[in-house]
Amino acid sequence: MASLNVGHLGEYLREQRRQAQLSLRQLADAAGVSNPYLSQIERGLRKPSADILQQIAKALRISAETLYVQAGILDERDRDEVETRAAILADPSINERQKQALLQIYESFRKENALDADAAAADEGGGEQPQPTN
Repeated sequence: MASLNVGHLGEYLREQRRQAQLSLRQLADAAGVSNPYLSQIERGLRKPSADILQQIAKALRISAETLYVQAGILDERDRDEVETRAAILADPSINERQKQALLQIYESFRKENALDADAAAADEGGGEQPQPTN
């Protein structure tokens, strides 16, 4: 299954590189990797580390999390959470105390919603008891 992700990642990278109108060599130089290594990634022969993916994403001016999802390192929900946290932390209009408060609120909402989803799933499983009437 990992090889499928690597191949899919390679196709995705090639498409992103072409949309950015970069040659393989130009992207390799910008990302700080060798030309043959990048070629092997695009052909699905090599699985790059998260650090290399981050360098490539920066060179392509795309989200590293997007590449992590393509590589199977993150799933879509993880990516959304990481991107939300990154956006909060990167906002220059709020101070560090405010950023931490927002992150705590965000996490509490995520936990609350996960508990609600678990409860709803349990109810759908037939575990609901009749409610007494007064």
